[in-house]
Amino acid sequence: MNLAAINERVEQWRQGAVRVRRRGRHVWQRVGLFLAVLGPGLITSTVDNDAGGISTYSVAGARYGYLLLWSLVPMGIILYVTEEMCARMAVVTGKGLSDLIREEFGFRPTFFVMLCGLLVNLGNVVAEFAGVAAAMELMHVSRYIAVPLAGLLVWTLVLQGTHRQVEKVFLALCSFYLAYFFSALLAKPDWLQVAQNTVVPSVQFNAGYLLMLTALVGATVAPWQFFYIQAGFVERRVGPRHYGQARADVIAGVVSSMLIVFFIMVCTAATLYVSGQRDITDAAGAARALAPLAGRWAELLFAFGLLNASLLAASILPLSTAQVICEGLGFEAGIDRKFREAPIFYWLYGILIVVGGGLILIPGAPLLRILVLSQVANGIWLPVVLIFMLRLINRRDLMGDKVNSAAFNAVAWLTALGMIALTLVLIYFAVFRPGAAPVPGL
Repeated sequence: MNLAAINERVEQWRQGAVRVRRRGRHVWQRVGLFLAVLGPGLITSTVDNDAGGISTYSVAGARYGYLLLWSLVPMGIILYVTEEMCARMAVVTGKGLSDLIREEFGFRPTFFVMLCGLLVNLGNVVAEFAGVAAAMELMHVSRYIAVPLAGLLVWTLVLQGTHRQVEKVFLALCSFYLAYFFSALLAKPDWLQVAQNTVVPSVQFNAGYLLMLTALVGATVAPWQFFYIQAGFVERRVGPRHYGQARADVIAGVVSSMLIVFFIMVCTAATLYVSGQRDITDAAGAARALAPLAGRWAELLFAFGLLNASLLAASILPLSTAQVICEGLGFEAGIDRKFREAPIFYWLYGILIVVGGGLILIPGAPLLRILVLSQVANGIWLPVVLIFMLRLINRRDLMGDKVNSAAFNAVAWLTALGMIALTLVLIYFAVFRPGAAPVPGL
């Protein structure tokens, strides 16, 4: 080989190395951008597995075994479509959902949506503090100590921290949902049967099964998520250039959320359903029943997961509610603002925590009924919010070429119409046949 050929080969190697380095830098830049955007999608989807959700998933696994695992796939699709719509509106318009509703539809519709949100989310906040009380009582700590401490903790976190600091704490708490993964492993399920029921639908057309399916959808897709995730991307100033990273964050959140639901249902199905203990009514009951079947560690892990989920949701639900109402009514809002800059926001946040936690301390409070009726209220509010979202996201003057595709519109409209029908079923059982409903609290 002559010198010219050698130089040519060396130059080819050098150029190849440069291309590899550039590709490497490009990959790391993409990873960095994703990590910078990561947060709203992951936190929102994960936090929806709150005390009410965990109770519903526990009851589903205990009463129907693995039969309802197939439903997690369509629920994941619905969750992705609805949250992605909010992420897209955030990056294109740079405004929160309540801001857009006020600007595009006027004050009266906005006030109606905000009032519904306040009432529904107050019920949800009560349910979260009920979860704190139940989890701590499993660890032999009185609710009269646990609930006030929890309220003080979440209030101090938001009052003292910046948006980025608070979000880092929320992301760290999301990792503790791994407790349910370990609980499922300790339960020693039949993984072949689990896989079969996840892939192959097993539908029953009876009132109990359909009502349980309704409760699962209502526990997984909650309207407050849409407001919180859109506000989160707006707070981070995520623009159209970073839409891909925002969508990846939504996907990460949906996948993690569905995996948590999966492990909760697998754990309770492999223990409580198999052993015939199918009459539990909430997550605390499931945790207590796990001890003789899967060991004390399984019970503690399940209780710890419930405590973590309840604390996280007790922080975020009042925060989301205060943000949504202040945005919708034109008041200053946001963790990055000082108390004197956004007094309405902080007072509303504090009132929600005090009232939500205070109701739990009333002797004889019907906690299970509050928990489930808050989910029914979620179901009533959901189609209303979805219809506003669909009208906004399909406007080309607002969204440009980022309007919904036909597939997204089909999924969203079917969800709205389906939730109206399913909510009527829940209301019927809650009001007219309370003794016949196989859902806790109804």
